[in-house]
Amino acid sequence: MTIKTLITTVFALLAFAGNSVLCRLALGEGQIDATSFTIIRLMSGAVVFVIILALSGRDDINAICTLKQAFKAISQRWLGAMMLLLYATGFSFAYVQLSTGVGALVLFGMVQLTMIGVSIYKQEYLPWLHIVGVFIAFCGLFLLVYSQLVGEDVILSIFGLICMSIAGIAWGVYTLLGRGSSAPFLDTGSNFILSAVFCIPLLLIYLLMPAVLSAQGVGLAVVSGVVTSMLGYAIWYVALPNLSRVQAGAVQLMVPVIAAFGGLIWVSEAITLPLLIAQAMVLGGIAMVMIKVKVVPQKN
Repeated sequence: MTIKTLITTVFALLAFAGNSVLCRLALGEGQIDATSFTIIRLMSGAVVFVIILALSGRDDINAICTLKQAFKAISQRWLGAMMLLLYATGFSFAYVQLSTGVGALVLFGMVQLTMIGVSIYKQEYLPWLHIVGVFIAFCGLFLLVYSQLVGEDVILSIFGLICMSIAGIAWGVYTLLGRGSSAPFLDTGSNFILSAVFCIPLLLIYLLMPAVLSAQGVGLAVVSGVVTSMLGYAIWYVALPNLSRVQAGAVQLMVPVIAAFGGLIWVSEAITLPLLIAQAMVLGGIAMVMIKVKVVPQKN
């Protein structure tokens, strides 16, 4: 792993953890409702992207504004935009119920499962050490999920876990799409613009359900959309081409550890024993997956 890949990966992981903390701060304390947070998050990222392009004087903004190029962008990036919207929606609704660390661990556990599943589908070689590492990591994830289902609000916990699982699958697909990106910033911004357009159905929910808005909640959604989402995802797209599918899935499991301590500091959430054990198992599994294994060709 090169220095550039290391720096961009670390920055992206910090941005992902920041998203969990910001979302939990806003939704867990009732500063804003989940639908409003999602809409403001995506639209603020899209607006800032357009402003940056306009100020930079690049021709991309003119290309995006033409009808022909707009339809071309939709045909090329609609799947990424839909996955971004699905991830952001599930993410917001899940964090109404789940704590920062638990939500992040479920999210990125599902991300890894999605990316490993694609690797298996494409018949990519997985060393036994990596397989064992993945198994240990998911045992830790299972322990955490089980501990969440032993509380009083089981139905709400299940709803939160389902929402975050859907968000994780969507983010896994979004990550896989980003591995082939040749223009990370432009691709990310275009995804945000299209996802903001796709937010229209959410506006119907917004009109049917009572909205909860406060200055702090809106501010947290904007910071999440601009800094830890749009810019963070663009940097993640820079790192992705230099990571394998399994590595890209595995390193993201470091986010729950960072997010849990962020929740402790900023949201005053407790770090429970099941969470600590689960994190130790997940990190141990990641370490095994990240070890480079030399493949020895078999002799006939």
